[in-house]
Amino acid sequence: MVNQHTNPNPEEGIDPLKKYGINLTELAQKGNIDPVIGREDEIRRVIQILSRRKKNNPVLIGEPGTGKTTVIEGLAKRIAEKDVPENIKNKQIISLDLSAMVAGAMYKGQFEERLKNFIDAVKKEDGNIIVFIDEIHMIVGAGGQGQMDIANIIKPELAQGTLKVVGA
Repeated sequence: MVNQHTNPNPEEGIDPLKKYGINLTELAQKGNIDPVIGREDEIRRVIQILSRRKKNNPVLIGEPGTGKTTVIEGLAKRIAEKDVPENIKNKQIISLDLSAMVAGAMYKGQFEERLKNFIDAVKKEDGNIIVFIDEIHMIVGAGGQGQMDIANIIKPELAQGTLKVVGA
C-alpha cells in the first residue's frame, strides 16, 4: 500500500505573479507588444499620476475598445525601453489575470486566498511592481456571495500605499 501525501494547500510553491499575472514589461522587452501610436498624451498622464507621492493609482475611463489597455501596453513598452522618469525605470507592469485566479477555485475563500497570495508576492517586490487591472469596474462583488470582494481586499493596500494599481 502506497502512502500518498496530499498537500493541504495546492497553491503552496506556486509563484502567484506567474500563475495569475501577465508581465507586460517582459512582453515588451521581448518585442511582443506592438508600437503604440497616438497615445503619448495619455501615457504621459499615467506616468505623472504614478509619479505622485499620494493618490498615485490612475484609472483609465472610456468606452470598450477605445484603447485603455493599449495605453498601459504603451507604458510597458516605454518602461522596457527605459524611456520613463527614474522613479519608474525598473518597474514591472503585471496584468492581473482574474480569469486564471477564478478558474478552479472550488472551496469557499480559495479565490480570496489566491488574491492575497498575489498581493503578498507583489509587496515582496518592494514597490517594483505596478498591477494592471483591466475591467476594474468588474472587481466589486467578484469572488462570490458572502465572501470578500476584490475591491475590499485591495482597498487597505491602496490606502497604505503598499500596492500600486492602474485600472482600466
